[in-house]
This record gives sequence, C-alpha cells and structure tokens, in this order.
Amino acid sequence: MRGNATVGDMNQVSSELTGISVVLPILNEERHLSQTISAILAQDYVGGFEVILALGPSSDRTNEIASALAAKDSRVVLVDNPTGRTANGLNAAIAKAKFPIISRIDGHAEISPTYLSQAAAILEKTGAVNVGGIMAAVGTTKFESAVATAMRSPLGVGSSRFHTGGVAGPADTVYLGTFRKLALLEVGGYDERFTRAQDWELNFRLRKSGGKIWFDPSLVVTYRPRSTIKALAKQYFQYGTWRRAVSRSHKGSVNFRYLAPPTALVINTISLIFGLVIAPIFLIPLATYVSAIILGSLVIGKSFAEKLILPVVLATMHMVWGAGYLSSPKGLLAEEQ
Repeated sequence: MRGNATVGDMNQVSSELTGISVVLPILNEERHLSQTISAILAQDYVGGFEVILALGPSSDRTNEIASALAAKDSRVVLVDNPTGRTANGLNAAIAKAKFPIISRIDGHAEISPTYLSQAAAILEKTGAVNVGGIMAAVGTTKFESAVATAMRSPLGVGSSRFHTGGVAGPADTVYLGTFRKLALLEVGGYDERFTRAQDWELNFRLRKSGGKIWFDPSLVVTYRPRSTIKALAKQYFQYGTWRRAVSRSHKGSVNFRYLAPPTALVINTISLIFGLVIAPIFLIPLATYVSAIILGSLVIGKSFAEKLILPVVLATMHMVWGAGYLSSPKGLLAEEQ
C-alpha cells in the first residue's frame, strides 16, 4: 500500500493526466449551488480545469443561478439533461468533457481548495482508475446535524470507509470519485437505468474490467444531508431499492452489510406481530433493537437535541432502507429502459 499523496505531488502528475473536467448533475440545487461552484473554482490545481453542469428540469431558481455562474466564469459549461436523472446527466457532461480526468461532484457538496490536486496526484501514484475519500456529512439545522452524525457513524451506515473513515487502500466503491476518462469510456460510462446506486454499479464494472478503485481519507467532500424526515425516508428507500437492483444485475456483488437492514426489518416486524397476537415475550427482539438505537444515540449524539432526534433518524435509515431492498421489483431495470 502506498502512502497518501500530498499537494506537492501534483508536480509529478504525468502530462497525459493533466487537466480535469469536473462534472455535476444538477436538479433543484438552488440552496447550495453557488457555494458548491465557488469552492470548485477556487481550486489550487495547477493544470487546466472546467466545470460542467448537467442541468435537469429544476422547479426552483437552479438553472437561473447556473446561467449566471457560466456568464461570470468561462470555465463553467452548461449542458442539458432533460430527463433530470443523475446517470444521464453525468454521461452528458462526460461526453462534453475535454480533459482526461473526470471528477464527479454533487450540487449540494463542497470540496476543499486542494481536492482536485490531491485527487489527481493520488490517481497517478496509485495507478487506480477511480479515487475518492470521505463523505463528510455536515448539517446546519438540528435535524440535519442528527442525520449527519448518523451518516458518519457505524451505527447508522455500517463499516463503509467513505462514511466512517479508515486507512488508504483498494476499495469496492468510493464517494463520488475522480476517474481516468478513458477507463470510464471503456466500460460505457454510467448505466442510465439506475436512479440510485449508479456509483456502486459503475465501480463494480470498473473493478470487473481489471481497474483499481482507491479510497484515501485525505480526500474530504462536505455533504449536505436531507433536511426532513420525509426526504430522508425517500432517499433511503431508493438506496435500498436500487442496491437490490445492483445485486440482481451483477451476481456475486452482494455484501453482507447490505443484508443487515432488511434482516432487521423482518425480525422486528415478526417480533411486533407475534408480540401483539401471541404473547408479549415475542416483543424482546424489537425491544432489544429499540434499546440499542436509543443507547447508541446517547453515545454518538453531540448535543441534547441530537440525542433526542437520532433514534428516529437511525430507525428510518435502517427500516426504510430494508423496506426498499425487500420490495425492489425484479423488473425494475427493464422498466427504466
């Protein structure tokens, strides 16, 4: 395993990897878009770079803001994404890209000034086809802060390194990612049938074709969590639904970590029904789960408000993800074609 790359290592990046196209699928990002693009344009990367926004049919002022940003800085390029779907937007942006490195960023994320230079250096030093780091969830409201805490804890998301951290090294998948464009094109880019889990599915194909996916904790991206319980539930239901679709599409890709939420949902449901219909003793598994997330919330919560909100957040993440996984229709991918 090689050591982490530093900003100074950027000088060693080979000429064939000089130049980065930052691609963003954009839909209803009025709240964060200006801040996200400002952080990208402030990069210390010594090579050329461009920022390509794939604009979906937003219902807020997102496209107006994007047009203003493009008029102000020629590095900002706009492309249409009439479907509004993430994978379609990313492929449209990649098709427009003129540089050999593709760095994916989301419209509600924020990167540090050294992010692109570090990513390019790590890409070169490791020989990987995709590198990524920490999905550093940060909330602004009390609810968002609770969600962020859950997303950065093994209690909420298991052992995934891009959520909880860890040592640099090969990985199954990474958050967002900075890619060699040629490797992306060779595997056909993002699969546009996937509404969610496009990253995991793409990284699976990259690994299957012999490419290396590399996690490095020095690459940190600030992520803005969902702001309501309804939005969080919708997000995690889709996560579960589409992770099951990946499992069906690629045999052998099942990770036992992904089976924990549906298993917990089944056990808790059976416990509740049997406890109410047959005897209270059957409520023990459900009571154990509820006690565990309450105690866990008291441990990981950073404030009194978080400790109160976290049990609801954690239960939503676990149970709704599990419900999405279990109810994912077999014909889902065919429906999306």
